[in-house]
Amino acid sequence: MEFLDYFELIVLPFLISLTAVWIIHPHLVKIAKIKDLVDNPNARKLQKEPVPILGGVAVFFGIFMSLSIAGILAECSELFVLLTSMLLMLYLGTMDDILDLRAVTRLAVQIGAALVLIYMGAGYKMNNLLGLWGITTIPDWIAVPLTVFAAVGIINATNLIDGVDGLSSGFGVMASIVCSVAFYFVGDYPMVILCASTVGAMTLFFLHNVFGKESKMFIGDGGTLVLGIVLAAYVTRLINSTHLLAPELLVNSSASVIPFTLAVLSIPVFDTLRVMSTRILSGKSPFHPDKTHLHHMFIDLGFSHVITTVTILSLNTLVIAIWAFAYLHGVSADMQTLIVVLTSVTATFGLYFCVQRFKYGNPDRYARLAAFIRARQPQRDGWFLVVQKIIDRI
Repeated sequence: MEFLDYFELIVLPFLISLTAVWIIHPHLVKIAKIKDLVDNPNARKLQKEPVPILGGVAVFFGIFMSLSIAGILAECSELFVLLTSMLLMLYLGTMDDILDLRAVTRLAVQIGAALVLIYMGAGYKMNNLLGLWGITTIPDWIAVPLTVFAAVGIINATNLIDGVDGLSSGFGVMASIVCSVAFYFVGDYPMVILCASTVGAMTLFFLHNVFGKESKMFIGDGGTLVLGIVLAAYVTRLINSTHLLAPELLVNSSASVIPFTLAVLSIPVFDTLRVMSTRILSGKSPFHPDKTHLHHMFIDLGFSHVITTVTILSLNTLVIAIWAFAYLHGVSADMQTLIVVLTSVTATFGLYFCVQRFKYGNPDRYARLAAFIRARQPQRDGWFLVVQKIIDRI
């Protein structure tokens, strides 16, 4: 591939989305403050003061502008259907941020967005497991509900990790970079453009979210739901695009794309499974808000928001690395899936259980450990204040 192709597929979409977010972000912060569209602190939330919540609008605007302009040079018109689903998620999430919608309403619209992808788009239906567990083609009466279940699960898992500065946007950047490599190898270039656009939009928002003071804004449900449907599209398109992969690029069965996508989404998906199953076992609604996610655990241990984000993203990267090691060493797709599941369960269920057991079994030692960790966290001074001033001005 020539340099011009790389520019059209990766560099240009990235720069356009980055620039679009740079232009619109300060205006959205100002509007949110004037109209009191802010996330107010409460007993469950970790911030101490109101923060604007229109970040999802900035992210969607960046991706939309990137796909619109970059599409002049590179064909990506097929992504219009995905943009439609993203717009549904943006409206749903933004309305939920402002009006606090009922869970059944959110679920209905999420299912609708998934069905738009399945019936109006191309390559978004999980109708083939590529030989995993001996299963190949799946009939539509199974494939459609399976795809809807997976998409809604990914959307809500992405929404629920949005609890500390930079986590959801940082995860979006990481997942998009990893998936862009996979899409490049399978030759699904429109999705490479989408990945680059998402990285550009999320990167600048991440910097404002983590380092900004006057420019700080939360991505809100509008942003996490948009990111969730994008991640769901990554998964389904990768599964449907694998047949395009050149045989010489395969170490073993192409079905390894399924454990790969599971590895990419491991921490959000398995942490959500842990939290929801715990709530159900406690006799509560699985959607009942609480402070039992991994990011809450790390904050309670004394970690700062930034270090919590880095730690969780590192855990997810470790799962991907373990999958890659298994894949490159010729492990079967079935065994790859088992390895990813066991690693993900250990990193979520196992880690949370061990920390909680230590907390309640040795409260004094836990308190000393938390104080030790808290005292050694990076402070918001020195270089941090320099970066903060720069970010607030751009």
